[in-house]
Order: sequence, then structure tokens, then C-alpha cells
Amino acid sequence: MDRNYEVVVVGAGPSGSAAAESCAKAGLNVLLIEEQAHIGVPVQCAGLLSCSAFEECKVSTRSVLNTVSGATVKAGHASLSFDAGKTKAYVVDRSMLDQEMGYAAADAGAEIQLKTQAHDLNINQHKILVRGSNGHEHIRYQILIAADGPRASIGRMAGLPRAPVYLSGLQCDLASEVDQDKVTIYPNASPEFFGWVIPMGEGRARVGMCGITHVREKFDTFISGFGSQRVQFVSGTIPLGTLKTTVAEGIMTVGDAAAMAKPTSGGGVYTGVRAARHAGAIVALACETGRTDPAFLSQYEKRWRSDIGKELKIGYAAFRYRQTISPQDMEQIVSVMSNPDIRDLIVQKGDMDRPGRLLRSLLLHPSMYRAGGVVIKSAIRALTE
Repeated sequence: MDRNYEVVVVGAGPSGSAAAESCAKAGLNVLLIEEQAHIGVPVQCAGLLSCSAFEECKVSTRSVLNTVSGATVKAGHASLSFDAGKTKAYVVDRSMLDQEMGYAAADAGAEIQLKTQAHDLNINQHKILVRGSNGHEHIRYQILIAADGPRASIGRMAGLPRAPVYLSGLQCDLASEVDQDKVTIYPNASPEFFGWVIPMGEGRARVGMCGITHVREKFDTFISGFGSQRVQFVSGTIPLGTLKTTVAEGIMTVGDAAAMAKPTSGGGVYTGVRAARHAGAIVALACETGRTDPAFLSQYEKRWRSDIGKELKIGYAAFRYRQTISPQDMEQIVSVMSNPDIRDLIVQKGDMDRPGRLLRSLLLHPSMYRAGGVVIKSAIRALTE
């Protein structure tokens, strides 16, 4: 016999749990399924959340390992360092944060089923086939929210488009003495994106990088400079570029499943959770009116694009132009950015989640214009049009 729910959410990461909680609070009958035996594992994230992203998660501070107030960027012999003098980001235990968000969804009334994987989809009958701890089951829904991460299995089964770019990420926790107040960015460690060192607390750090090609080789070279006492190794995939459409008949996609990660940093918690709450609002209307067609559900798409779409578009343009910058050019740009006026500009306008304003200001600054040559001129046209 089929089980019936008004809303089924696939994936219990921050986006999925936020969507399930939002729908449950609206009084809907919600099932949240997660393929792992425990929410929050395996960890596939750097665990650096802006203040805004952390606030969006609506969790306690139990998962917080450290806070940072600034950053250092190192490229060749050039270095740029700035400090806002106040907390700008939280270093978190993502497993613990994800679990707390899952508990919040359950407290709101969502049913959670672990060790359960969506195996097949009948989009016309609003039914998914799942397999897991309860064997094979058919589950009917009015609305299915796909929060199933980079693999986007639901989106593939529904015929939704794929992300234009996928980054591969590798990271280790290790014993290392680093500046506990600043994240350190190494753009030339991975010229397609960047490498990072995130302070986790006294004597500990997370060292990682993202890229497109030869990532493991670059990572091994990069991490060799930070000692050999490695505690944990994680890998992950980050889809970039957003999808042309994030809805289908009875289906909405959120978070990494919709390629909503920020192209400037790879972080997806802020954008994913905000999109999930927009989805929850439209799901409530859809269930109330019985409208599950893409034309009606496109209200969700309009809402998230109005909220975060422009920033993601600007970030993706910046990512594409990042690919044209050589290590030598990057060293020159970082050297120019060490100008005190530019450092002050970064502190004043820097926003990890909405970097568009800072990017425009930097690209229009006379010093940056001279430093970047053709790349900066092209970027100005792309980011200000």
C-alpha cells in the first residue's frame, strides 16, 4: 500500500531540513528522507559560515568551533590581510549543525526516515519509489522538494537541467598552528578556484581546495606544507551556475540540487536555506489550492531569483573570469589590493553572501583597473551590465 504525504523532502542537509521545518510549521504532513544512517554525515563542507548564513540556520552555538574576523590572501610573494575587528564568520562542526536543523524539522512535526534512498520517480502520478531500512516503498506526494545535493537524482529523473560547472573539493583537518582570527586564501594553489586554511581553534586547522582538473595532485602539493598529522579527510562536489529552471510538475529543487552554491566561495548554506524557505511558502499555497503545475510552482523560482539570483549571476560571471587570470596576474592583483584604500573598501563593503557590491567597487577602483589589464576591463563589462 502506498504511503501518502502532502510534502516529501529528499535530503536532510540544511536546505532539506529548513524546507521540511517550514512546511511542517505551515501545518502540512511532511516526510523528510535521508539516505545516510545519521544526519550530517559524511561531512562535505568547509564549515565556514558567514554570520548571515549561521543566523539563517536558526541553531544554537553548540556547533561553533571558532569565529573569524578577517582574512589573508596569499599569491606568490604578494599578500593581503584585513580584519573587520568583529566576528564575520563562524567555523562550525557541520555534522552537529545539520543534526540540530534536522531536530528542528522533527520538532515542527516532520517525520524523518533515515537510511532511505529515492530510487525511482513517477512524475505524473506524484509517486516516488524508495528503498532502505523499510525495504521498497511507494510514497505519494502533492509536492516533492529535491534537496538531494550535487548528484541531484530527483532532478535527473524529472528531466531538469544539470549545472554547467562542477567543482571537486578536498579537505583535511589537521594539527597546525595558524592565525586563529583569520581565514587564509591561496588562489594560486588551485588556479581554477582557490585553496584555504580555516582555523578551528588552538592548534587545529582545516586545509582544503576546490578545482576542476587534477585536484588531488594539486591538493597533495598544497597540503604538504602544513605537516602530516591529519585527522580527517573529506571530499565533495560543488555545482555552480544555477539551473535554467528549478521546478517541474509537483517538484521544486533547492540548494546544491539546484546549483545554488555561491560561485565566489563555493558556500551553499545561505543560498540553500533561503531558497528552502521560499519553497516552503509556495508549497503551502500549492497544497491549499491544489495547484502543483510548473506554472504555479514558478512563483517559487521568481521568489528565489528575486532574492539571491542576481548575486549568483554576478558571482558566476566573476568565476568565469577567474579562469582567465594567470598565477602571475593574480600575484599582481593581490599586490595592488594590499593598498590601504582597497583594504578599507573590503572591510566596509565585504559580504560573503552578497559580494556583488564589493566586486563592482573593486573593479571600478583605479588601482584594480590598472592591475588587471584586459581581464579587469572585461570583468567590468560583465559585472556592471
